Amino acid sequence: MSFVPVAGLCPQGAYGVQDSIRSGFSSVKNELMPSHPLELSEKNFQLNRDKMSFSTLRNIQGLHAPLKLQMEYRAARQIQRLPFLPSSNLAVDTLRGNDESVGFEDILNDPAQSEMMGDPHLMVEYKLGLL
Repeated sequence: MSFVPVAGLCPQGAYGVQDSIRSGFSSVKNELMPSHPLELSEKNFQLNRDKMSFSTLRNIQGLHAPLKLQMEYRAARQIQRLPFLPSSNLAVDTLRGNDESVGFEDILNDPAQSEMMGDPHLMVEYKLGLL
């Protein structure tokens, strides 16, 4: 069995050490290898689906259509609440067509049960780069 490091599962702080206050505790197993062969595929599912959709849209309507849609996605992703409040990302879900379906993340992603809660002032200062 070979160990493959998975990037992005353990966010690093300013000094190369994980910031446990903002990102929670890490698991050494998650840093070494994915727990299932399909985990990486599922992690990149939305990205692959978007690439396929943009490619199809470009072939059908031309170059302007995927560029316009990507610009709308980028603008919709920038709309967020304060860092200590959960954001629903309704605009992005509507653009992707996910607003009409109920999935795993809709039921088991309750922000009230989140382990990420901290001092609102510290979280806003960190977001603005003041810390």
